[in-house]
Amino acid sequence: MKIVIIGTAHPFRGGLASFNERMAKELQSEGHEVTIFTFTVQYPSFLFPGKTQFSDEPAPEGIQIIRKVSSVNPFNWCKVGKELRKMAPDLILVKYWLPFMGASFGTILRNAKKNKKTKVIAVLDNIIPHEKRFGDKQLTNYFVKPIDAFISMSKSVQDDLNQFDSKKPRAFNPHPIFDNFGNPVSRKEAADFLKLDEKEKYILFFGIIRDYKGLDWLLKAFNQSKFRNEVKLIVAGEYYSNQDKYEALIDELNLRERIIVHNEFIRDSEVKYCFSLANLVVQPYKNATQSGVTQIAYQFDCPMIVTNVGGLPEMIPHNKIGLVVEPTVEAITSAIDTYFENNLEQTFRQNFEAEKKKYAWAKLNETIYSLFNQIKP
Repeated sequence: MKIVIIGTAHPFRGGLASFNERMAKELQSEGHEVTIFTFTVQYPSFLFPGKTQFSDEPAPEGIQIIRKVSSVNPFNWCKVGKELRKMAPDLILVKYWLPFMGASFGTILRNAKKNKKTKVIAVLDNIIPHEKRFGDKQLTNYFVKPIDAFISMSKSVQDDLNQFDSKKPRAFNPHPIFDNFGNPVSRKEAADFLKLDEKEKYILFFGIIRDYKGLDWLLKAFNQSKFRNEVKLIVAGEYYSNQDKYEALIDELNLRERIIVHNEFIRDSEVKYCFSLANLVVQPYKNATQSGVTQIAYQFDCPMIVTNVGGLPEMIPHNKIGLVVEPTVEAITSAIDTYFENNLEQTFRQNFEAEKKKYAWAKLNETIYSLFNQIKP
């Protein structure tokens, strides 16, 4: 097939770009002609709280990425839509994660589909955003109308989709493993790169810091843990929320000497060092759909503690590769203590191999083909 992916890709950074690029490679491996249409403008400044939207790493090899889409220019939406209409791909795949993108994507897709040939499948990270804004529902409704079929990355998102559409073909396909960050390295190599002591034990909180991800809960839980003085906490990710609030909490709890904060976006080439050193990843989310962090931890066989919200417990079989706990400070504290007290790390690590088989990229391709064939001409 001739396939176009619309969404984030290099030179933009982050999990969305990594997903689209990895999906393109998997589709290409099965003989399809794949092009990614990414952004000229992705977010206006008021929607982007980070330092930069752009990667400083080289573009992925072997993928055609074209910067075409402005999220803020309606004339561009019509132009790109007409170009796709003439290009007439068999399939357009579009990643949806934020209602703000509903206007641009919805207009592009309406124009593209006028060729009466192109089918459109949306891959949904979220359909209802974590952080709500005025107009979310209207923008998502506008986006949903030209879509022919949906893939949800978690069952909770599939349920949420019913608020906007309950008739078109849909499928649940869990987020595949993020295997594009390389393979594990030795603990010594990871510690040397991060300039840390390999003999210490480390809990890792990884990714962009937003309030719904519960870093404040983890700080309080870590402070209450029996292992507060035997384990260190690495916070690796850029603040997209009020940094001062978290820094003040670290000082209030007198944790400064037990916490290593890397207030930077972690480059793709450096991800392996964080996960190869970590003894445990904690995702203390207050609400969630699914998380790419989970799928990075899978790649590095790194045990996890996750809260029982959204799609997180779907991905972590309790007491097999991690612990699923209620979303409270006390429950997170208890899980940390249970994990280290009972030396669960090696047991959990041994169980990853069997679990990984559920999250192959080839399974996502199969889901795409199945939905494609269900779409009526």
